[in-house]
Amino acid sequence: MAMIETKKEPERVAIVCYSNTSDEKNIHREIELDELEFLAKTAGANILKRFYQQNRAFDSKYLIGRGKVDEIAEYVASHNIQSVIFENILSPSQQRNLEREIKCKIIDKATLILDIFANNARTSQAKLQVELAQLEYLLPRLTRAWLHLSKQYGGIGTKGPGETQIETDRRLIGKRITLLKSKLRKIESQRKTQSEERSNYYRISLVGYTNAGKSTLLNLLTDSDVYVRDELFATLDTSTRALNLNKVEKKSAELRFPKKVLISDTVGFIRNLPHGLIESFKSTLSEVVESDLLLHVIDISNPEFSNQIKTVNETLKEIGADGKPVINVFNKVDRLEDKEYVQDVNRDHPDAVFISAQKGIGVYDLLNKIKKVFSNGAVESEIRLNAGDYKTLAELHRIGDVRKVRYLKNGIKVKVIADRSNLNKIIGRV
Repeated sequence: MAMIETKKEPERVAIVCYSNTSDEKNIHREIELDELEFLAKTAGANILKRFYQQNRAFDSKYLIGRGKVDEIAEYVASHNIQSVIFENILSPSQQRNLEREIKCKIIDKATLILDIFANNARTSQAKLQVELAQLEYLLPRLTRAWLHLSKQYGGIGTKGPGETQIETDRRLIGKRITLLKSKLRKIESQRKTQSEERSNYYRISLVGYTNAGKSTLLNLLTDSDVYVRDELFATLDTSTRALNLNKVEKKSAELRFPKKVLISDTVGFIRNLPHGLIESFKSTLSEVVESDLLLHVIDISNPEFSNQIKTVNETLKEIGADGKPVINVFNKVDRLEDKEYVQDVNRDHPDAVFISAQKGIGVYDLLNKIKKVFSNGAVESEIRLNAGDYKTLAELHRIGDVRKVRYLKNGIKVKVIADRSNLNKIIGRV
């Protein structure tokens, strides 16, 4: 008997964006709705309608005005809409009120992002972090989730301390949250051990708005095959690779740099990223905090890139990574029709690098920029090692640029260029 392949139909969805600020040209309106639609499509939705409301008078009951609620409810009923997704973060009471009036599932941007995260989590750490964020988001919304069980059960096997179902679930979720945090602390402890082992390397982190091209750039720089897809939050887990700066020819003796550099790809940022998500992913984002250099990847083809830069900088500040050396890397220049636009952007960002990670444009300019940044912290030193101390000699080769080695009767004399702090660690031991 032949197997019949069934395919799940995409969920029929309408999206809503509310703003209390003026947008006469509707520029921000369309950009916000485009981003929400991209998120929804990434989650597998079929977008049938976009709603927008600009109203200075904030409605605490519904967020949007009553008239707009009725308009959405009428469309939902006539077009068999299964979910309505809001760009704005909804309070638990707003979510309940909207579901009561619109009569379909109501979710906000935070719930949508969590759903995408759950689908894209691959490692055990990412799965734990997503589950923790989901439970912390769900906890204040249990009244909505268990409305049909709000009365206490009766009958055989239900007599006890008198808990309602909601109270029972709150207690169970609280225990699960505690367990998840404990597991993540253990993973964080293991990660710190790995971090200490990497202290002799220069470390770079790729940061930026989601879908700016960070993973594509990592693959280009390191000849890797990290997962890349044209969707939001395709990368959740930090991927670290070795970056070989020696493949770039030295143009002058001034360009001195360590031979070993590690570069990491990290989760992308987005506007209105829920605070709980940032908290849950702090152990992943700690790679950013501990880096020596950040490459801020920016999609120059996006007309909202200035606001995206602001969002990334605000998130970096929230996780304690502001003040780090940063190279702004404007990506996707191949998508620009007006080539003079790059010159205009360069005037506002004179130290930036302009590339196309997909086409390989500007990659050597970027690598030379990285070399210059690292060379500023490098010093030349002559170190005398004990005879036969090949372990320390190998370490010097690993952390820096060994220029000369002389084998003497009673020791080894090494001339090396490397980071001052790394050299001082070795000098303190020999």
